[in-house]
Amino acid sequence: MNRKIEFVKPVAEQIEDEYQGENDGDQEVDISMVMQPPRLYMAPMKGFTDHLFRNAFADHFGGFDLAVAPFIASKRDNKIKKNYVKDVWPENNTRLPVVPQILSNAARDFIVLANYLYDLGYPAVNWNLGCPYPAVAEKMRGSGLLPYTKRIREFLDDVIGGIKGSLSIKIRLGWRSRDDIFRLIPVLNHYPLEELIIHPRTGVQRYEGDIDLDAFGQCLATIRHPVVYNGDIRTPEIFKMLSRRFIGVNRWMIGRWCLANPLLPYSIKTGNDDIRNKIHLMKQFHAALFEAYSGVLDSPCHVLNKMKGLWRYIGLSFKDCETSIQKIKKTTRPDQYLEQANLFFETEARSK
Repeated sequence: MNRKIEFVKPVAEQIEDEYQGENDGDQEVDISMVMQPPRLYMAPMKGFTDHLFRNAFADHFGGFDLAVAPFIASKRDNKIKKNYVKDVWPENNTRLPVVPQILSNAARDFIVLANYLYDLGYPAVNWNLGCPYPAVAEKMRGSGLLPYTKRIREFLDDVIGGIKGSLSIKIRLGWRSRDDIFRLIPVLNHYPLEELIIHPRTGVQRYEGDIDLDAFGQCLATIRHPVVYNGDIRTPEIFKMLSRRFIGVNRWMIGRWCLANPLLPYSIKTGNDDIRNKIHLMKQFHAALFEAYSGVLDSPCHVLNKMKGLWRYIGLSFKDCETSIQKIKKTTRPDQYLEQANLFFETEARSK
């Protein structure tokens, strides 16, 4: 039985309280943002943007309209245990609307999982054709499937008629060449897709090298579906540049740069980049996330490994912090970790 999921609107209450009333008409307003506010998506990042992260982020920062969950791989035996989809249990996702993502190259397996998710209350799923990691791509999944236009067409022929809900696709330009997507677009245009989320890099690039904005623009000219832009939105200024260049796009996905600067979505949405209590908010968010993981992971070691991984991105927001972050990563006990992390935030706050 399909159940409608009720979501609480994501807010950053502390920020809203501080800045409410400051934009009373005496500030210059970007008319394009007033007329058509951007719709912001949290990108799926395996190992990072799980439901605990998504909920804590929505509670402390806001700015995102929805999140695409990290992928769930379809299974050949079609036996789906509840714990396998724990990240998208409706009861675990009350703070931010979520679209589940499926990694698969087998239509039958995809259909079983998609319909299971539909029955949980999700009217749409996303197909992952973008994952660039060799362990995935070498099995002709994710971006590794992009050179095989015929297989993708056959997959969609079966899936579109077999799933109860609707389908969107997250895609790259190709595996090795952007020619892949230009072969695919005429095929994709024949199907009733919700949207295409395009990361304008190839799979072999992973997340390195330049994004290909020219290729993205060429895709826009021929795609018949709504398009979401995904890739290297690092600052509000970069977002403004992209939105001016691609005026027909109003859906934007942000990944690692919202980990580096969690206030980025809020800044883009509001036009306010002068957030005085930013580091305090980051410290509170970090503490909430540590507590959440401590409540579900089975050992302190797992909690530390989870939290330490985030510093790869948190450190991008701060200058000359390598020594402090190394001290955090070298801790071996939760109390040591919290002491070093809190010291980092307090030191950074004093330096501003």
